Amino acid sequence: MKPYDTAVSADCFAPAQTIFNCLIGQLAGPATAALTHGLLEGMLAEQGRELLRQLLQAHLDLRAERERQAAIQARQDAGAGVIGGDEVVRRRLETGHHRLLSTLVGTVTVTRCAWRAPGAANVYPADAALSLPAGRHSHGLARLAVCEAVRGSFDAAKAAITSRCGPVIGKRQLEETVVAAATDIDAFYAQRIPLPCTPEEVLVISVDGKGVVMRPEGLRPATRKAAERRTSTFRTRLASGEKSCRKRMATLGVVYDAAPAPRRPHDVIAPPGGRSGLRSVRPGPKARGKWLCASVSADPGEVIGSVFGHAEARDPAHVRTWVVLVDGARHQLDLIRAEAERRGVRICVVIDVIHVLEYLWKAAWCLHAAGDPAAEDWVATHALSVLTGHVEDAAAVIDAQATAAGLARDRRGGADACIRYLRGNTAFLRYDEALAAGWPIATGVIEGACRHLVKDRLDITGARWSLPGAEAVLTLRAMIANGDFDAYWRFHLAQEHRRVHQTRYQGEHDLTA
Repeated sequence: MKPYDTAVSADCFAPAQTIFNCLIGQLAGPATAALTHGLLEGMLAEQGRELLRQLLQAHLDLRAERERQAAIQARQDAGAGVIGGDEVVRRRLETGHHRLLSTLVGTVTVTRCAWRAPGAANVYPADAALSLPAGRHSHGLARLAVCEAVRGSFDAAKAAITSRCGPVIGKRQLEETVVAAATDIDAFYAQRIPLPCTPEEVLVISVDGKGVVMRPEGLRPATRKAAERRTSTFRTRLASGEKSCRKRMATLGVVYDAAPAPRRPHDVIAPPGGRSGLRSVRPGPKARGKWLCASVSADPGEVIGSVFGHAEARDPAHVRTWVVLVDGARHQLDLIRAEAERRGVRICVVIDVIHVLEYLWKAAWCLHAAGDPAAEDWVATHALSVLTGHVEDAAAVIDAQATAAGLARDRRGGADACIRYLRGNTAFLRYDEALAAGWPIATGVIEGACRHLVKDRLDITGARWSLPGAEAVLTLRAMIANGDFDAYWRFHLAQEHRRVHQTRYQGEHDLTA
């Protein structure tokens, strides 16, 4: 084969060279001598992007010309051809096929050769060599779309991309690109192996839910039927006790490791009157190696299964202590215990102490006037009783105090709710054992994840989500929070290349051999 013509290379890059020379002329001329740095920045950003686009276009044109020359040379051999993934030999060559590609520097045209056969789809070896996407938008542009869309609204993401790259993608295409970018997250985590830990470290699991406002077609069937049956008392707002029936629950899970950090009840709750300062407060266990997962499309049981699967990958022999932190939701707790029984793992369930404190405060306001400082000491006294393992005693004292105060039934609702909560969850309120063993007793990690993953993005004002869009953004935010985005993107591009190109053809062959 003859070497590539250097004149052809020069002709391809001539437009880019012209723009570069013009830019140098502008910067060296008197017209720009009086410009402020801001105006210079804007001029260089705009014309510099066009220069980069022309350079990319020139390179693609050069590759197209080289492919055309090589294909013509191959045509001289009557046995040359390309075998597609359908095992059909394509011997007919047609040059000059074009497709558009939107990139970080603008839109370019990709020219390539098509190998054809009657009744079979065309095969483009150059598409595979360039690893072009199935659609119009480049992988670099797709990555930028993901980074922008997961942190703010799709409108804001489109505006940011347009400001940087020009008008290369629309809002609907942006949403579709983000959905496509999340398709390999499950497969990515399925092939990763977590780092091992010592048996002494506690393996902590926590699960929670958060509602996401959905479009009607994205609601679960029961919620959709409730929305259809709902009749509003007012035209412009909800009445007390009414629900909008517009939300679908997203389930979030977290797994992390924690070195035991034994504590005393007074390390968690200050005694009535405050701490004396004579004894230092022992810090609680620190979470490390956090792994988050989330889904709005999967049922809670599926997410809990994924969480247990990841935990089991960290401790396949079940030699570590498994602590499960929950908020007391009965359905969630039943699913967790069923999954643990199915996997044959012993778990230690602990209800979040913050939820207990919330119930104690409800009871306190039944027995104290609004704003009474004594309520704080009352809550601290009963909280310390619960933390030392005297849950039934605390419930009995609250019951006796409410009775002694002569509260009417409609005035003691908070106290009764607290008593029911304490007595109904006694088995999961063994804080004395948890503190002595150095376990965490609060669900701050998963509560923070709910705020960060869901509320900060999916709960922005005016957002109503389709199911694919909500699932993609939620799972991508969880994966980014895990610090896995760079590794995932490499994996995703490899999977995309396999799906788009490796299944379409088997390569070029000399069929006369």
